[in-house]
Amino acid sequence: MNRPIIDMDQIKQLKIQLTEFMMMYKFALDEMETRITILQEEFELLQDYSPIEHVKTRLKSPESIFNKVIRKNMKADLQQIKETINDIAGIRITCAFVSDIYKLEEMLRKQTDMEVLSVKDYIKKPKDNGYRSLHMIIRVPVYTSSKQGHICVEVQIRTIAMDFWASLEHKIFYKYERNVPVHLLEELTEASHSAAALDHKMEKLHLEMIEVKQQHSSEKNLSEIKLDQLRLNNETFKIPQKLIEQLQQLPDK
Repeated sequence: MNRPIIDMDQIKQLKIQLTEFMMMYKFALDEMETRITILQEEFELLQDYSPIEHVKTRLKSPESIFNKVIRKNMKADLQQIKETINDIAGIRITCAFVSDIYKLEEMLRKQTDMEVLSVKDYIKKPKDNGYRSLHMIIRVPVYTSSKQGHICVEVQIRTIAMDFWASLEHKIFYKYERNVPVHLLEELTEASHSAAALDHKMEKLHLEMIEVKQQHSSEKNLSEIKLDQLRLNNETFKIPQKLIEQLQQLPDK
């Protein structure tokens, strides 16, 4: 039996194409992660609070992508894959409170050089198994030395309680190879309800904390506030008194 002739030049070209394909998704993730980090630092510097607790990125392997292509009965065409499969690059953002999720969604929508293609709100309408999270498909601009493109990134935003439940559910399904006993499925659903109740209670506490903080700030003596200092990158900078005086004389914008 004759073996097929291997065209090394063709294989090298295919490898370059696949590398460029995966590279663009990696860069799209880098871009999204940088934007999230900027939002996080902005809140920490200006408000002493950030709605973002944790950020985790994930890039599907070529094998995982190809398996999905087979399941969808698609051709192994990179352009078609780009247009059809939107979760090759993924980023998961964990927040402390449900209100933070929608606050972050709004901030991402305001970045007009990115395009929000779709939003699935599994918080207001959870999946049947109890899964809760906010999913966004965002088209992110990516620029390299030779080309530019717009790459889809799946963004999942959830609370710590939602993330804990989703992680537990994934481990159970993996352990039982998706054949999970009925009683465990029922307990998972009950746990989801408990997680939702916890989120609701934590949200209530969060609102009460905001009220207390605002009241404390209004009662705080001006002498206690260090108006001549600012902090960036864990460094304290002294603001010259003359600069403060000049800034005070500028008209309000």
